[in-house]
Amino acid sequence: MATQVAGAMTAQDRRVLAAVNVGASSLSLVGSGFIVLCYLIFKELRKFSFKLVFYLALSDMLCSFFSIVGDPSTGFFCYAQGYSTHFFCVASFLWTTTIAFTLHRTVVRHKTDVEDLEAMFHLYVWGTSLVMTVIRSIGNHQHGHWGAWCWTQSGRTGKAVHFITFYIPLWGAILYNGFTYFQVIRMLNNATRMAVGMSDRPYKFDARADMKALNRWGYYPLILIGSWAFGTINRIHDFIEPGHKIFWLSVLDVGTAALMGLFNSIAYGLNSSVRRAIFERLELFWPDRLQRWFPYSSKLRNQSQESELVSLKILDQQ
Repeated sequence: MATQVAGAMTAQDRRVLAAVNVGASSLSLVGSGFIVLCYLIFKELRKFSFKLVFYLALSDMLCSFFSIVGDPSTGFFCYAQGYSTHFFCVASFLWTTTIAFTLHRTVVRHKTDVEDLEAMFHLYVWGTSLVMTVIRSIGNHQHGHWGAWCWTQSGRTGKAVHFITFYIPLWGAILYNGFTYFQVIRMLNNATRMAVGMSDRPYKFDARADMKALNRWGYYPLILIGSWAFGTINRIHDFIEPGHKIFWLSVLDVGTAALMGLFNSIAYGLNSSVRRAIFERLELFWPDRLQRWFPYSSKLRNQSQESELVSLKILDQQ
């Protein structure tokens, strides 16, 4: 993600930042594009839960694409790139809140109507992203931008509006995701302990593995924190001391933010269902070679399939 970092930096510094942005954004573009491709190719992945991941990956892919193509020398295209990047990056972290909401509503509140809320999810994500992008244009009257990107402006009003329309909703999403996943994990852990207490010894080993898989959900909010912590610090520092740019902080800002799409594609997209679908297709073409390369692939697929059903098994036992 391109950020407000040029300031008093040298031309060499700006070239380094541009290279970091293009390299990291390209990785995110490839990662998120791979998840989009898997959703389109594998029909068995077109369940509602993975459909939300598809929308997340699509937003990340477009966010990365527009972040790469920015060029302040091209006038209209510069503004198009800036607003498009803002729109799709806001949409990206909003889609993570819909995934958290879906898990919470299904697991904690025991509701089965989440698929009926898809239209509301689209209205919430795309509508909020559009409103934030339109409000952001208020601070764009100075027609200033930084370095090799068009996403931010140099004026003090533009910086304040950018912070209000991006970073405040971002950290609101982080807090919501963290609180929601905490409740989901706590409930499933309690239910698992109850199931272990009433089950025989062999199931206890499986339950411990299931709890380990469930606890990975707790890392999801850390993706947004890791992607945008340096950017938030850099925005605050730049607002307080606009004439003093910290190069190493800017590198971390640009690099981690641009990798958000890659992080999301690995954490949300490369789940056991996707891996199983890929292995099944590979076995159709190279069954013998695949067995030599991955002798335990069948066992791992069976274990992952059982792990995916852990929440359903626990809820049935309650």
